[in-house]
Amino acid sequence: MGLAHGRGPARMESMASAGSCGAVQRLEDAVRLLAQQTQGRARIGRSHQEADDAAGTVTTDDAIGFDPLPLLRALDEHGAHVVVIGQVAGIMHGSRELTGDLDLLWDGDQGQAAALAAAFTSVSAVLADKDGAPVRCEPAAFGLPKVLFHSPAASGDCCTPALPWGSLPIANFIARCETVTAAVSGFKIRYLAREDLIRMRRTIGRPKDLRRAAELERPG
Repeated sequence: MGLAHGRGPARMESMASAGSCGAVQRLEDAVRLLAQQTQGRARIGRSHQEADDAAGTVTTDDAIGFDPLPLLRALDEHGAHVVVIGQVAGIMHGSRELTGDLDLLWDGDQGQAAALAAAFTSVSAVLADKDGAPVRCEPAAFGLPKVLFHSPAASGDCCTPALPWGSLPIANFIARCETVTAAVSGFKIRYLAREDLIRMRRTIGRPKDLRRAAELERPG
């Protein structure tokens, strides 16, 4: 099923239950389905930064060829402790909505900056500041509260607690994140705990956030 404007979110047609399918498997399944849905789709000149607040980034060009796993593997292999947030984390918790961007959160400790720069460099990522101005992919870039990144397989935002998160206890969210290990490759993925993801979504409050929070709150 593709996504037409105004017809609702693109979803996985079927998915094993959270209890019988691991978080990494759910993400891999979503990546494969997204590839099928975007195959041959014409680019429209819209990045994830210009996504509709209701439909999400699945309608943007960044959804074409989207696969967050190479970058997540690189981050782990370079020793960067980064937490997946946003809809990729939602998919890992069982959400059936597809996405075309990767949102990341880390603690802002500059001791990790070199590892982050090395990981992003290894996947040929280019960086920009929050206003879209290019910045070099080097440790100094990660002194910013948020950097935007674009790589051949995944684009998104990499954020720190220095952003204005309001009342959200972001440091606590990072400390109690969940961790899963990819069965074949053995790299670790850290992602926001379900209740923390729901709270973050409800605080941000865009139509897609509220819809996805409600989905994760439903039992079963």
